[in-house]
Amino acid sequence: MIYTLAGKVQHYQWGGSSFIPQLLQQQNAAQQPCAEYWLGAHVNAPSLVNNTTPLTVFFEQDAAALGQKVMNDFKRLPYLLKVLDVKDMLSIQVHPSKENAVKAFAAENEKGVPLNAPHRNYKDDNHKPELMAALSEFYLLHGFRPARKLIALLQAIPELNFLEPVFVQGSYKKLYETVMLMDTAMVTEKLQPLLDRIIPLYYAGKLEKTHPDFWAARAAITYNEAGKTDRGIFSVYLLNLVRLQPGEGIFQDAGILHAYLEGQNIEIMANSDNVLRGGLTPKHIDVPELMQHVSFTATEPVVVNAKPVTANEKVYKTPAPDFELSTIKLATGQSTTISTGSATILLATEGNLVVTEAGTILTISAGQAFLATADSQFLIHANASAVLYRAAVPVA
Repeated sequence: MIYTLAGKVQHYQWGGSSFIPQLLQQQNAAQQPCAEYWLGAHVNAPSLVNNTTPLTVFFEQDAAALGQKVMNDFKRLPYLLKVLDVKDMLSIQVHPSKENAVKAFAAENEKGVPLNAPHRNYKDDNHKPELMAALSEFYLLHGFRPARKLIALLQAIPELNFLEPVFVQGSYKKLYETVMLMDTAMVTEKLQPLLDRIIPLYYAGKLEKTHPDFWAARAAITYNEAGKTDRGIFSVYLLNLVRLQPGEGIFQDAGILHAYLEGQNIEIMANSDNVLRGGLTPKHIDVPELMQHVSFTATEPVVVNAKPVTANEKVYKTPAPDFELSTIKLATGQSTTISTGSATILLATEGNLVVTEAGTILTISAGQAFLATADSQFLIHANASAVLYRAAVPVA
């Protein structure tokens, strides 16, 4: 069966004000920040089926719509599909493994920490692997730089020379501990000379986005407070700076420090809200807890390109059992038949489509989404050249 599906816009401060409203063909006269558009069954913002029924309720009433494997393995819709518009940098962050999330969530419950407490670390008992596919040129930080590249950068930035022997004589963990446990006054003392040098260059338009100086300057302008320098600026230099082109993806697994910097993307993740932060944020930071979940190893960023599975569909393959993301592209007048093995969400980002299953006909234009229950088979016909993103659970 197929149904229309309406998601929820999240108005986080770091979001842009035009991209998501334009995609959804909505007005934004108040120029609110529109950071994320959620499509899924997250308890905090479930999508609406046929504009009436929350998706959480829909699956409670018809669990078979999830598919047998999903019911057996997850007992709920295990993924959340999002559109992101990153105008301002997001926090340096890491996500726990499933095993650690279960233990830590239970431990905070035992301590009686309220779920909505600002100092709570774990909002649920799930891991949060995530895949993003760029809709525009997209910049992010992703994992620790390989040793050779890290040493070369620490040598090239005079104000960071003091960290080279810390890394060479120690390890990634020792290096990260040094900057994360450093006295607040010392953070400012070490970083201020660097910021005094690069911020004027930033304002003069003399820094390239492909160099960490650009993002360190922007981070300082965005997050520093009077007399307090955000220690997350160190991470801008310690982590890989990655630039993705439209259509390219990257996978963030448990333990990988990362931060989105700028651009628009489609993101799919396990249905969780567990985030441990390491800077570039006014939100709660628990350094000892953060350190328990970081993977202190070198990372060579791997760009994930979608691989063809049919003439019209390409899949971004990841090791995550919770989700699978694919793109479907149709020229004007072209059709394709889709079969589902699990509850599937499809979002059109371009074009105009007619979706048909048995006696149900949906007209879908750019910015609109629909739900297909498990074991559905439907025809998609493009009245105008179309692109869809398809979220599902890998069942093969």
